[in-house]
Amino acid sequence: MAGKPFDQLSGDIWYDGTFVPWSDAKLHVLSHGLHYGSSVFEGERAYGGRIFKSEEHTERLLASAGMLGFDIPWTAEQINAAKEETLARMNLVDAYIRPVAWRGSEMMGISAQKNTIHLAIAAWEWPSYFAPEERLKGIRLDMADYRRPDPQTAPYKAKAAGLYMICTISKHAAESKGYADALMLDWRGQIAEATGANVFFIKDGKIHTPTPDCFLDGITRRTVIGLARDRGIEVIERSILPDELSDFEQCFVTGTAAEVTPVSEIAGHQFQVGDIIKNLMEDYDTAVRPEAPSLKAVAG
Repeated sequence: MAGKPFDQLSGDIWYDGTFVPWSDAKLHVLSHGLHYGSSVFEGERAYGGRIFKSEEHTERLLASAGMLGFDIPWTAEQINAAKEETLARMNLVDAYIRPVAWRGSEMMGISAQKNTIHLAIAAWEWPSYFAPEERLKGIRLDMADYRRPDPQTAPYKAKAAGLYMICTISKHAAESKGYADALMLDWRGQIAEATGANVFFIKDGKIHTPTPDCFLDGITRRTVIGLARDRGIEVIERSILPDELSDFEQCFVTGTAAEVTPVSEIAGHQFQVGDIIKNLMEDYDTAVRPEAPSLKAVAG
């Protein structure tokens, strides 16, 4: 994702209820969110000028903040409207939208009960998360050293910034070895997810995916499960062990950024890019476009 630094992009960012020039969207270096991870965010995409499942993302943003013990001082309706305003103000049609909320700088320490809660929303053009030519032939994943934590140790249902620290470490380590991403296990040693996407496997025409009991149950994940079932494909949510990798024929990952991306290898285990994956890629592309029919059937 190399390119112009994000702090040097042009345009406006919605910041605490008003629009400010991109270069002025700043926070103090002693903000609690920077030091203690008291920050939550969403990653959303707009296709043809419409934000896909905007309401669901906003609901999760508000819920994530609640799990971290703070309330975002804007309603879901206000946040949804602000996202639309930001998209229009940036004159974007196909874009990535990033709402982020965090504790401010009034108190510096573990306890920050009186800190102001801030909210910002930015939007920019963003192509495929993985290189297009790599995505078509299937990306390669390494095995991550770090694992998703026990749900008794962290609020795993929250899209909290702090939970992504080990994801960044793991993705960087994989990239340094020539892989596109890393597959993470959970604290039990079971397959969990990639660093920023949910994972699916295919065997004998059936789709198998880990039960999201210690990692995020992605909005794209649920959408793709709905699309597969609409095609009559059985989707089995269960515990999956690393020893099973050699038994699967196909593999793919899903996420707002990744969309539906085939996987060709996981740490030496090879996978085909078959018709089921290709069909789901097409189905997802159709579902997210404004001209698509009702999405109720694929809400999942």
